[in-house]
Amino acid sequence: MTKPGSLRPVDAASVVLIDRSQDRYRVLVGKRSSKHVFMPDLYVFPGGRRDRHDWRTPVSAPLHPAAIERLRVHTSARTGQATLHGLGVAALRELHEEAGLTIGTRVSGEPAALPFLPDLSMLRFFARAITPPGQPRRFDTRFFALFTDETGIDPTSASDSHELQDLRWVDIFEQLNVDMPMITIQVLEELKRCLQQDPSLPFGAQVAFFRNHRGQVVRDML
Repeated sequence: MTKPGSLRPVDAASVVLIDRSQDRYRVLVGKRSSKHVFMPDLYVFPGGRRDRHDWRTPVSAPLHPAAIERLRVHTSARTGQATLHGLGVAALRELHEEAGLTIGTRVSGEPAALPFLPDLSMLRFFARAITPPGQPRRFDTRFFALFTDETGIDPTSASDSHELQDLRWVDIFEQLNVDMPMITIQVLEELKRCLQQDPSLPFGAQVAFFRNHRGQVVRDML
């Protein structure tokens, strides 16, 4: 049996979906099931591990070139563009599975891994976090910001799933009245800084990287 301290992080991706209507910024979060081993009963962004098939899932539009170049920073030289592509697919696949939201072109006919071709073009890579040792699960998560108005998403159309319950939109510049993991709070703080610097969240901007160093979580920039 693998000890928690020796677990290697697995690739994961998460979507921070932003509703910027009505002159405020709200993000979508949901409560993880109490049955989860990792972060039960806490509110998080839609997301999850990269599946082995994500890298070969066809898309309607690829990741922005600047986002790809930023994803390459502090990533093994052996990691190919297909793997980076898979991170974007994982982010939108999880959003679909956990919140019922589709970003891309719906397909019909032959059964496919997804009922739509993901549109990765509007995903802004802005944060990365590696789960510290000692946890029952460890992830190397890339966080992508996505504006609802750029994708035609109706914020009211998000729906609960067995993975995420009590989906809600929280204003990131007001007091958060939900229980979140510390890393989720840190990523939200990073998003606030990014929006204050440039509300358009330009592609290819520097990325905050949260990792463990000698027992402490440190923040680097990629």
